[in-house]
Amino acid sequence: MRAGFPDFRLGSVLATSFTGTLSERHGNAVERIPTPHRLIDWLAVNGLAVDSCSTAQLDLARELRESIHAAATAAAIQDALPASAVQVINDCCVQGRAAAVLTPEGERRWRLSSASCVEDALSVIAADAISIIAGERDGKLALCASPTCRAAFFDTSQSRTRKWCDMNTCGNRQKKARFVANQRKNPRSAE
Repeated sequence: MRAGFPDFRLGSVLATSFTGTLSERHGNAVERIPTPHRLIDWLAVNGLAVDSCSTAQLDLARELRESIHAAATAAAIQDALPASAVQVINDCCVQGRAAAVLTPEGERRWRLSSASCVEDALSVIAADAISIIAGERDGKLALCASPTCRAAFFDTSQSRTRKWCDMNTCGNRQKKARFVANQRKNPRSAE
């Protein structure tokens, strides 16, 4: 990993984890893939290692990320999917050369072509986005309750009532803000 960059916020769902490479969209935005090398790092951490990445490929990745975010947000609030976002997702999905393979442990992994490129990895991410937005997986799309975040995430909790994209960041931040507000209202309760 390259020093000097914010940590990745990794989730169990590839597509929504990818949209998390830009967080705090409605506050002080945090870009977690600011350079082509940082995108290479994120892809490697997620089992989609590529050898190189150009600035144009980084731009394509960010366009896909924002398209997935727009479509997932629309799906979460049961609104019409933006046609331009759907087009970008579909275009990225068909551009790559990746195959699902079964590991000896019974898990699915992605194998990129021998001359793997960013487009191959993006096609896997786009395919994952299609499966969750289309409702093919057990869970539901939701939006983070943090007013500065509003990230789309895939809720697989039993009750499907999860509120935060990440409890360790957004959830804790909101709980701390509530605690501080309560302490200001009731200063004697701290004694």
